[in-house]
Amino acid sequence: MYAASREASSRSREALRAALTGSDGVAATAGSELFAVVAVLDDERSLRVALADVSVPGQSRAELSERVFGGKVSAATLAVLTTAVAQNWSRTADMVDTLELLGQEALLASAADSGRLGAVEDELFRLGRIVADNPDLEQALADRSKPANAKRELIGRLLAGKTETITQTLTEQVVTRQHTGISVALDDLSDLAAARRDEIVAHVRAATAVTGPQRERLAESLRRIYGKPVTVHVQVDPSLLSGIVVRVGDDVIDGSATGRLERLRRSLS
Repeated sequence: MYAASREASSRSREALRAALTGSDGVAATAGSELFAVVAVLDDERSLRVALADVSVPGQSRAELSERVFGGKVSAATLAVLTTAVAQNWSRTADMVDTLELLGQEALLASAADSGRLGAVEDELFRLGRIVADNPDLEQALADRSKPANAKRELIGRLLAGKTETITQTLTEQVVTRQHTGISVALDDLSDLAAARRDEIVAHVRAATAVTGPQRERLAESLRRIYGKPVTVHVQVDPSLLSGIVVRVGDDVIDGSATGRLERLRRSLS
């Protein structure tokens, strides 16, 4: 994002925090409603452009959003929406993408309020791995020729009764409005959930299954390195031959046999 959109995003996020403060049970509603608003803006180009038109005063844009969505969404959602559209965005897409992100954050806040944030984080990570390991499934979920309702129905059949409701809602949003690969987007959501718990995520590929004690020792070692709690997500990858590869953000620690062989090959060449 350019500077204008970064500032607009920050103010919109502040509005979300204010809207959810001291309000029990409102976060889940706000999250789902923000997703619904995003769907309307995606479908209605003229409205989307009008709400982000920097040549029109912000107050006028906020009043337009009230006329369109007032009475259709909760007071908390409307407060976030009117604040967002009153800002000056560098690109219209930045405004819509931020509203989607705020919907995700509201749903994760709801999961935290109910003590289910850890479960949602783990489910999102596991779903990301399932999709990454099944190219046919990822292709079906990413098929832009399929209507959004068909994709939601597919996710419903796959996840109904098997995951947290919030996990299913977040996944449905990913597959109906993906900008990156489905598995990548699910990983990003898992990381967002970890960040809400003030933790960082270590994505680990291991040649063989990692035991509970091994995972705990690795998490403790990474905590000492990064200075905050670390959630360790493990994917078994036999192609590594032995050892592990750890990715934390942009940092990669490659202790695998294939990694060592590749370094040896480069040194010899």
